[in-house]
Amino acid sequence: MTDQHIRIGFVSTRLAGTDGVSLETRKWSNILTGLGHECFCFAGESDWPEDRSYVVSEAHFNHPEIRALNADLFDKYTRSPQASREIQVLQWHLKAHLYEFLRSFDLDLLIVENALAIPMNIPLGLALAELIAETHLPTIGHHHDFGWERKRFKVTAASDYQLGAFPPILHSIHHVVINSYAARQLALRTGVSSTLIPNVMDFDTPPPEPDAYAAEARSALGIAPDEYLLLQPTRVVPRKRIEQAIELTRRLNSKCALVISHSSGDEGTAYETYLRTLAGLLNVRVLFAADIVASERGQTPDGRKIFTLADIYQQADLVTYPSTVEGFGNAFLEAIYYRRPIVMSTYEIFRRDIEPKGFRVVGFEDFITQETVRQARAIMCDPILAAEMTEHNYELGRRYYSYRVLEKSLVVLLNQIFGI
Repeated sequence: MTDQHIRIGFVSTRLAGTDGVSLETRKWSNILTGLGHECFCFAGESDWPEDRSYVVSEAHFNHPEIRALNADLFDKYTRSPQASREIQVLQWHLKAHLYEFLRSFDLDLLIVENALAIPMNIPLGLALAELIAETHLPTIGHHHDFGWERKRFKVTAASDYQLGAFPPILHSIHHVVINSYAARQLALRTGVSSTLIPNVMDFDTPPPEPDAYAAEARSALGIAPDEYLLLQPTRVVPRKRIEQAIELTRRLNSKCALVISHSSGDEGTAYETYLRTLAGLLNVRVLFAADIVASERGQTPDGRKIFTLADIYQQADLVTYPSTVEGFGNAFLEAIYYRRPIVMSTYEIFRRDIEPKGFRVVGFEDFITQETVRQARAIMCDPILAAEMTEHNYELGRRYYSYRVLEKSLVVLLNQIFGI
């Protein structure tokens, strides 16, 4: 290793698609590559170049064995002996592959993306903790959300594993969190300090104007020229409170369609079924568009066009973001970046870390009021008012959440670790 060149291995359960962890990892990788370093990845699924990826299916949280283990570990207080044995077998299997990952790419630094924070794959977390303890390899634990923040991990038969590896307290791990509340909780619960590095967007490079391909998104979704497009740019999980976006769409009393860009992910389909039922009862047109929204443009097996999330943002008249809990809020930053007005819940991290910087949004707390609806309708129907709000927000995004901010933070972090 020289002062100018570090070989970095990113590790996560999945580094593919448009989920927040995958998106932020790409941003870190882009910045670090621009600084002259080389980046590789280890994951259960990867859309990185094949020559820079090491894919092990058991690292994915959706692997059948991992899903079966989680069913035996959570929402109960006693685990079976068989589950303990399977965890040990998978841990050794994954650790062997992690060692091979280190050797294959001659790595100097690991950056673990959430796999040491939230226990979605316990064997992977345990394997990483042991590997780091055995090698003393410099490691950055980039923690997006912790297990103690998620209701589904609070009743557990795996507390011994969670205390040991989520996160592990080892001298060679430098902990990074994305909000101030997580920093305080990590210190309170474990006694370790952390570095706060928020999520970012490339505000110094504005998005390109919508092209002819992006302009086809509305018609591909079946949205009429005189219809407003409301975008819910999140996964379909209960903490996103998408029912409130459906309520807002109904109460706007305009010709509107609500587009939901992501799928349910790892939390099942019961919530999506509820939302479909609710939309039917309220006579709201809700379009579940995950099958035609991806990280890259393309075509579905049946010949339909696939659009990027950026394409959909650029066609949206209003962004809805009624989440009750967020680690930071990627959808908020994306709406600011694509200059779209946003109606959102003022969740705790937004109130603590983001709102004091002066962003202008249509905010509400526990429920949508008539004033919320009035403000949302005014912004949706008045392009000049929307442009004033979104331009103000963009400039604040450039100041506080740009790639330049991330680059400065990563340079400081690498200096702390390597003295460069």
